[in-house]
Amino acid sequence: MTQWPALQQARSFEADARVPFVTVDADGAPLVLGAVARAHLRALHRWPHWLQVSEHRVQLVASRTAWSDAFAAMNAVLRDDGMIVAWRDEPFMLFDTSGRSLGVTIERAATRFWGTLTWGAHCNGYVADAQGQPAALWVARRALTKPTDPGCLDNLIGGGVPHGQSPHDTVVREGWEEAGLTPEQMTGLQRGSTVRLLRDIPEGLQREWIEVYDLALPQGLVPQNQDGEVGELMCLPIADALGPQTIDEMTVDAALVTLDFARRRRLLPPTEQAALEQAWVALQT
Repeated sequence: MTQWPALQQARSFEADARVPFVTVDADGAPLVLGAVARAHLRALHRWPHWLQVSEHRVQLVASRTAWSDAFAAMNAVLRDDGMIVAWRDEPFMLFDTSGRSLGVTIERAATRFWGTLTWGAHCNGYVADAQGQPAALWVARRALTKPTDPGCLDNLIGGGVPHGQSPHDTVVREGWEEAGLTPEQMTGLQRGSTVRLLRDIPEGLQREWIEVYDLALPQGLVPQNQDGEVGELMCLPIADALGPQTIDEMTVDAALVTLDFARRRRLLPPTEQAALEQAWVALQT
């Protein structure tokens, strides 16, 4: 039976290596913001006016009005120390781990250090046959200059959801940047599932919810990358796109988004389809 390593990697993290990152809301109720590596606790003792650090947790004690300034100052120092990498100069909204927005933003790269929740938006671009069934899937190869997962396979469209945009907005924007698709060409976007990841990565902890979309593209349309972040675009027959050689070469995010497409469209042989359905239930709990 086909194995899908991405399903295991989506929940691959060492819980004992991290402590909860918490605060309290306006009513004094606890809020879990993320998780911080034990190896970084000593560095956080520098800010006792903003953080209360122990072996069991890191608590944000700064007043709510000071959060933006506190994060900006701490993240700048942590970047200089090499603990926050791949700086983007891109603000992401801060959420608690249940998905509630807390009304302030932090640098995108810093979310991995603090283990806070981020949102992504990906799109499966496919070509249908005469009966409307997916016959081919567009797959991208990430440019070798990408700071993360260079050269790996990816979905046709995908990216993080920045402050001020919805997942749908992000897919439409990235649709032009990554595939040269205009908003008019993307009016047929269809919502899929929400894929949830919690895994250790070199940058820290990826706690991410990815909103999945599908888009049927007409035969003969050839997407064209615009921003230089894609090295190659390939239109693969469904059997090849869902084969282990392709899935295993994808980023974990892209593999899960592709498997979600296969699951919802029932594109796998019955035994594999049943196995994927069973694994998917465990993944989303």
